[in-house]
Amino acid sequence: MPHIIVIGAGQAGASLTAKLRNLGYDGSITLIGDEPALPYQRPPLSKAYLLGDMERERLYLRPENFYQEQGITLRTDTRVTAINATAKTIQIGDETLAYDDLAITTGSTPIHLPAAIGGDLNGVYVVRTLADIDAMEPEFSSGKNVLIVGGGYIGLEAAAVASKLGLNVTLVEMADRILQRVAAPETSDFFRALHKGHGVDIREGVGLKTLNGDAQVTSATLSDGTEIPVDFVITGIGIKPETSLAEQADLTLENGIKTNALGQTSDPHIWAAGDCASFPYRDTRIRLESVPNAIEQAEIAAQNMLGAGVEYTAKPWFWSDQYEVKLQIAGLNTGYDNVIVRQGEKDGAQSNWYYQGNTLLAVDAMNDARAYMIGKRLIEAGKSPDKTIISDPQSDLKALLKA
Repeated sequence: MPHIIVIGAGQAGASLTAKLRNLGYDGSITLIGDEPALPYQRPPLSKAYLLGDMERERLYLRPENFYQEQGITLRTDTRVTAINATAKTIQIGDETLAYDDLAITTGSTPIHLPAAIGGDLNGVYVVRTLADIDAMEPEFSSGKNVLIVGGGYIGLEAAAVASKLGLNVTLVEMADRILQRVAAPETSDFFRALHKGHGVDIREGVGLKTLNGDAQVTSATLSDGTEIPVDFVITGIGIKPETSLAEQADLTLENGIKTNALGQTSDPHIWAAGDCASFPYRDTRIRLESVPNAIEQAEIAAQNMLGAGVEYTAKPWFWSDQYEVKLQIAGLNTGYDNVIVRQGEKDGAQSNWYYQGNTLLAVDAMNDARAYMIGKRLIEAGKSPDKTIISDPQSDLKALLKA
């Protein structure tokens, strides 16, 4: 009987295995994850789950009996130590498993602060896994001082939770502005004002010099010489694709595990999907760190494992929840040279439309689901409305879909 093994039991791995069964594959499937929990969704970890608004069981993508009913052998708390692509086997300690096709959906890992500056002190956390959140949750008591290092979406979401729970929040961002790597100044301005309105002390152009303390962090020295008291630290300075197994198997890497449009790696019997995989996109190659990409890319890979020959056409979209604001992002803003700001119908709603020349690239919509949905459809259809229409809050966005 043919055997498909999937290494990585996150969103991509769980989606891939479920899709295989949905497509009628009746061979053996083994899904292997290195965490002890059932496959779960990550986005609520730093929001609803940390706030206490979501029970642990609601994080799970499927109940445990789903895997049993579908004939999927789920092995949690299990680490694959090697891949032998020539023999088509994987190693789990002393155990060897053979496969006919293998998928790597190992996701990404957070970048940690160096031990040399105090990154290994007690009270320093990252936001990635269920265990990470469970470890830091007891720290979130009103009146504590938390330092958040990094002004990307993860850092800002953590800041929002901490502020809502009554902590004293200081966020430092080494770049000139928060969200500098991923968003326009107009979006940075919106979220800076939002967080400052909730009492968060945002310091831009300021990095972390050292964390101080004997075993437990007690203070932080910033790059401008300021020393601030700290009870605990949350690090949100980026993630990197988890490619160690792929590298050991001598697969081609290029900003992650390099795949073709079908999801195949440089070995035709090894596939990759999710955060760890880079793939062709228009005239370039990208890697997307998002739930929608993990699901869609994994499901395409499942189809192609069964011989469909379907190319993956990414339709990038993302979201972030901070306080009462829901940010929805459609498209990729890489290469933009102009941003059109449109005020929404609701008070405080806003959308920022990214253009390169006259071509619409992306939309950031803050509490404006209508602008997001229309912008997404326009981008996917290759339509670029006139900027003067976008900038006029009285113009009918929906009419643009018929143009």
